[in-house]
Amino acid sequence: RLWIAATSRRATRARSASNLSVVAQDENGVVLSLGADEQRLIVSARPFRLDIVEGPKVLLSLNSRGLLVFEHLRLRKDTCKLKFVKNTTFRRQKKYQRLRISPFAFLTPAGPTSISLDFSFPGVEHVYGIPEHADTLKLKTTDGGDPYRLYNLDVFQYELHNPMALYGAVPVLLSHNTERTMGVFWLNAAETWVDISSNTAGKTVFGKMLDFVQGSSETPQTDVRWISEAGIIDVFIMLGPKPSDVFSQYASLTGTQAFPPLSALGYHQCRWNYNDQEDVRGVDQGLDDHDIPCDFIWLDIEHTDGKRYFTWDPNKFSQPKDMLQGLKDKRRNLVAIVDPHIKVDSNFKVHNEIRSRNFYVKNKDGGDYEGWCWPGNAGYPDFTNAEMRAWWASMFAYDQYEGSMENMYTWNDMNEPSVFNGPEVTMHKDALHGSWEHREVHNIYGLYVHRATAEGLIQRSGGVERPFVLTRAFFAGSQRYGAVWTGDNAAEWGHLKISLPMCLSLGLVGISFCGADVGGFFKAPSTELLVRWYQAGAYQPFFRAHAHLDTPRREPWLFGPENTALIREAVRQRYALLPFWYQQFYNAHRTGQPVMRALWVEYPEDSVTFDIEDEYLLGRDLLVHPVTEEGLKSLTAYLPGKREVWYDVHTFKKHAGGQSLYIPVTMSSIPAFQRGGSIITRKDRVRRSSACMENDPYTLYVALSPEGTAEGELYIDDGHTFSYEKNKAFIHRRLTFNDGVLSSSNLALDSQFTTASWVEKIIFLGARKPASVTLKTAGGSETRVEFEYDSALEVLSLRKPGVNAGADWTVLLR
Repeated sequence: RLWIAATSRRATRARSASNLSVVAQDENGVVLSLGADEQRLIVSARPFRLDIVEGPKVLLSLNSRGLLVFEHLRLRKDTCKLKFVKNTTFRRQKKYQRLRISPFAFLTPAGPTSISLDFSFPGVEHVYGIPEHADTLKLKTTDGGDPYRLYNLDVFQYELHNPMALYGAVPVLLSHNTERTMGVFWLNAAETWVDISSNTAGKTVFGKMLDFVQGSSETPQTDVRWISEAGIIDVFIMLGPKPSDVFSQYASLTGTQAFPPLSALGYHQCRWNYNDQEDVRGVDQGLDDHDIPCDFIWLDIEHTDGKRYFTWDPNKFSQPKDMLQGLKDKRRNLVAIVDPHIKVDSNFKVHNEIRSRNFYVKNKDGGDYEGWCWPGNAGYPDFTNAEMRAWWASMFAYDQYEGSMENMYTWNDMNEPSVFNGPEVTMHKDALHGSWEHREVHNIYGLYVHRATAEGLIQRSGGVERPFVLTRAFFAGSQRYGAVWTGDNAAEWGHLKISLPMCLSLGLVGISFCGADVGGFFKAPSTELLVRWYQAGAYQPFFRAHAHLDTPRREPWLFGPENTALIREAVRQRYALLPFWYQQFYNAHRTGQPVMRALWVEYPEDSVTFDIEDEYLLGRDLLVHPVTEEGLKSLTAYLPGKREVWYDVHTFKKHAGGQSLYIPVTMSSIPAFQRGGSIITRKDRVRRSSACMENDPYTLYVALSPEGTAEGELYIDDGHTFSYEKNKAFIHRRLTFNDGVLSSSNLALDSQFTTASWVEKIIFLGARKPASVTLKTAGGSETRVEFEYDSALEVLSLRKPGVNAGADWTVLLR
């Protein structure tokens, strides 16, 4: 199946077989119109090939290298049985025989069913996506090396800059050049390999210049070959042409990022494991004693009764509701882990229920599949079964999950699935999900676990409350159910640095709610590394500190007063920006646009941005360049946009765009810049949790463009329910500044919501000093507003305009 999304100059719309029209045909092929901008699909029969063209340009070719392969279903003859093969180098996930499938071969009832297809991108040197890999943002060529592997695995201390498979797999690849962005979605949940080659790979800048001087006519081209062990060829091509178009087209297929509760965007404190209820109370109190905001404390597997999920250790967590109520009184929350391997124990009601309902995955002989995981011998629920998912969701009801409360949320780990004694620490490929072999659905197992859990949290509230669920394994569409993180990283500078391109890659394929374990999961970070990781994590979408059981305790106040102060400041910067973060996630939920963005997404014609991965944008308007190298005294940040300006968010100093800016840094530095022409909302009164800040006032940061204009948005709702969607209970304001007038207007005329928050301060960056400032309200009243002006920085500060954040108003600078 082939699906094509194209964008005309007037509208974005999907092109399917039903609205293609024949332009020409002969005995060897047909030319079809895609209906937009002279776009044509040329289908050739001998040899088979598809070309998508726009005018004279070839945008994309399928099977131009003749690598289409499919092995048809057939009965396996005993003489053709495959032997069980173990390659001793499997841990490094090297290439394998035939089509580079797993080092483990299993009997296949229908014979081998691998598929392959190649895609060529003329004029393209940069491709991105296909997470999850601990590698650069721009995908590397794989000629002479290993292909990128997509096969969800529980990887212990993963290597950096390696195409090896990790915990999640999203088979989406984006191509980009100065003229167009396109995407390919290879919808296949089996083990998949991706080979990438380029005719410009290895050429130096000098070599490319020499080609130009000598008049070389060679057009850059990137070729991509997809290889899957099983399944069908089901391809979705997204023609853009802009990055935002590709995101919208992909969102139309797999959905947008779930809109999280506001609290989930705050700071999360976790380790494997907090010892008992008293330990949780101590950590909670320590956060308050050191004035560090926090919304969630987490419990890992040791909180359960013998690794039996949905239970509590009867000695260490004997009164979980008391613990939860204590957090609720502080307006904080708790996350408890629930993994998808169930202890095989006839005295465990969850196991008995799953077995009695015949909900376990089966082995090839038809018995319940069992493997070894944290509880010891474990069964694996078949989450591909809709009845199983419905039952699993019902287990999160308050009368089923004893001790749970409304301020308790969930973490799904080990859902690749992880099987300690299985091949490559996962499930045997010939295990059965109904009539489907595991090999065919492997990469989607974690998504189904995530989905069932999120649905359970929604159902327990009667459909009222938004869930928060973190997952380690994921697939295309996982964004609809919550957050992901980059797995078991290490307390090393390289792992801090790689967290940026890993999250940027996830954002490109729809998964905006991502982050890395702050401080590193394995090993013990130096104080410098820990501080720098908090500073970077504060500006990533999911912000959680986490650590391995065997590492020293590392709560943020354990490294001396000076480092505690640095960490506190980073966390407070996160909380001040929560209105901005919430706005970005609302937009991501509505439109599919990523929250954390590579620079080229917003500056697609600036080739300088194509390889940048050590800095990024949050939305359009906030550029961040965390310090990710040890002992750094300075760094260089690229500020895009030759006709734009950027303002340092800490000093308010203005810088021209289109330049590489030298920045001296100290241990307190978190280089960040606001784009001129934007308005960012903040809450500068930071409290112990996001809920405590609900009715606090806003400060507007109006950063003027060179033309003296600015625009932005403000979004407000109750922060945790679906009322914004079901009852239109939200506020959505448009903020604009032009010709000396700042105004707030309603973007949702039929919405119904009120807020007690008001605007307590407005700060103009790059402004001239006015003679007077007047506030006009919708009722027609006018009042003078006090102001201060810093002529050196061109910063104008309006004090206490006092207008309600949900009202219509204008401020006139004269």
